[in-house]
Amino acid sequence: MKHLDGVSEAKVNFGASKLTVYGNVTIEELEKAGAFENLSLYPEKQKVLPPSKEPFWKEHAAVLGSLVFVLLGYLSQFLYGEGSLITIAAFLGAILIGGFSLFIAGFKNLASLEFDMRTLMTIAIIGAAIIGEWSEGAIVVILFAISEALEKYSMDKARNSIRSLMDIAPNEALVRRNGQDILIGVEDIEIGDIMLVKPGQKIAMDGLVANGVSAVNQAAITGESVPAEKVPGDEVFAGTLNGEGLLEVQVTKRVEDTTIAKIIHLVEEAQAERAPSQAFVDKFAKYYTPAIILAAVLVAVIPPLLFNGDWSEWIYQGLAALVVGCPCALVISTPVSIVTAIGNAARNGVLIKGGIYLEQTGAIRAVAFDKTGTLTEGIPTVTDYVYMKAEKDDSLASAVAALELRSQHPLASAIIKKAEEDGINYSQVQIEDFTSITGKGIKGRIAGVTFYVGNPRMFAEMLASGLSDKVQTLIREMQEQGKTVMVAGTEQEVLAIIAAADEVRESSREVIADLHRLGIEKTIMLTGDNRDIANAISERTGVTEVKSELLPQDKLAAVKQLKEKYGNVAMVGDGVNDAPALAAATIGIAMGGAGTDTALETADIALMGDNLKKLPFTIQLSRKTLRIIKQNITFSLGVKLLALLLVIPGWLTLWIAIFADMGATLIVTLNGLRLLRVRPDKK
Repeated sequence: MKHLDGVSEAKVNFGASKLTVYGNVTIEELEKAGAFENLSLYPEKQKVLPPSKEPFWKEHAAVLGSLVFVLLGYLSQFLYGEGSLITIAAFLGAILIGGFSLFIAGFKNLASLEFDMRTLMTIAIIGAAIIGEWSEGAIVVILFAISEALEKYSMDKARNSIRSLMDIAPNEALVRRNGQDILIGVEDIEIGDIMLVKPGQKIAMDGLVANGVSAVNQAAITGESVPAEKVPGDEVFAGTLNGEGLLEVQVTKRVEDTTIAKIIHLVEEAQAERAPSQAFVDKFAKYYTPAIILAAVLVAVIPPLLFNGDWSEWIYQGLAALVVGCPCALVISTPVSIVTAIGNAARNGVLIKGGIYLEQTGAIRAVAFDKTGTLTEGIPTVTDYVYMKAEKDDSLASAVAALELRSQHPLASAIIKKAEEDGINYSQVQIEDFTSITGKGIKGRIAGVTFYVGNPRMFAEMLASGLSDKVQTLIREMQEQGKTVMVAGTEQEVLAIIAAADEVRESSREVIADLHRLGIEKTIMLTGDNRDIANAISERTGVTEVKSELLPQDKLAAVKQLKEKYGNVAMVGDGVNDAPALAAATIGIAMGGAGTDTALETADIALMGDNLKKLPFTIQLSRKTLRIIKQNITFSLGVKLLALLLVIPGWLTLWIAIFADMGATLIVTLNGLRLLRVRPDKK
């Protein structure tokens, strides 16, 4: 395709079955260039129906036809002898029918001095025919065709991990326009359209719930199978499954910009990225193939020239060496594993943005965590509400919530949420002279009484006798537990002490323990919070070290120190505030809520469900991928070496050679497909 007029560059993404062409050329011209491979091309954004399945006999007509001629050849050999013209014609027919597409590719490669699998096979089959080994040449053609078919089936199975993502979102949706409900294709839906999603239907576009309440299964995006409750104002994503309620969704993104579209694009790009082991294999194969051709030539000519060997016998051995030396298994050993692993991770809510990151994750020795939004929920929650005069005082709680409703303080929402949970009516409370006291708190008059809510320092300065010992002890105990303390009262007395904290994620301690079990030597929490809060969170999560009161540049320095000591370091953050530290780490891992563009763009890996439990799964998947790649490379080279050693006693045949090559290719492919079975721990 690169040689077509108007084409400046063409690139193939092996894992995603995608061709990118730069220049001015038609689809028909591209298909013609790929005619010998029966390529069917269509634009990336064009929705196409899957091709209808050909009948088995039609799909494999060449192989079946070749097999018929081989059987006729052996029958003729039995009746008329090996040298009969009928026998030779039958085997020649088998070679031409079964190897036609192979020969076209082989001769083209030979003309441009590109020595790949097809080139070597073409030379070997023609050589077998020249020295009169017609039957073996025909068998090699059939076995190679079977090998190609099985390899294609295996690779398609690996690619299906991405194709299944592509098929998640519907192609059309019910949209309300001008008072009418019409069914239209997703490419015609515009931002702002109201989309109707009935119970049990998949959501076709990203948007915000405008009306209705339902539970939505977001497993396709986040990897979590527990449905999420959706109410008006909540975000929903294309490809997720609506539960029992009717939803009206206002569309916020075009079809090519939806979260699922971004995920698919990122995963395809990741599969095209070359992992270090793949780069090594490609470079190795570049020198390995010419070396095998040279070795085959030497096998064919040295024994007859120097040791009076039989030319026919040793040319045959040389051809067998040529076949067994094909680097097919070696070359496919890494990409099939990378494609399968990245696809499996995406289906389980983990976006890995390239083979290099997949490999590096397996070598991680230390993991640094941001605190807020990573080890904790990132949302402050009221943990203590201590009334000083009574066990419970709803009127005081109502007054505090009414004051906080008018406040801009970060903890105001936590107090209001607590009031709502307790059924406190605060929205109708009349407040006069509301004032925000900078750096200290707020005040306002309710039913003639001025109430204050603020930090302990404000009350210590305001009260004539200061804070009592009892109040000071309570405040100190709460602060030592890592909580932020507020005091509510009047100018004369303290009426309540309220403590709030950023709650630790339920999964944090379990995840840290899992990482230690996996052999991670160091887990460290990096936070801008004060020492007391940081230590309290550290104790509850089980990290091995904590560094507090850090600015962004301090986090960056801490990550650099970790890299100097441990080499490979991962940084887990929210993808927004931790960008410098994420970039400095060997692997930057973002806690990406579904649809978080920043997480998708800044990190090397994104945990889509904001689910920290996916981190041990990612490390396990990476390590298993590395193991399988090493197994595949070792096995591929080992089989080649073993088969080539059979040349010494003259035992290597074309049959053994093709079985060694085909068998090795199938085994490394199937071994790579085992990565589809790696699943997150369901604990």
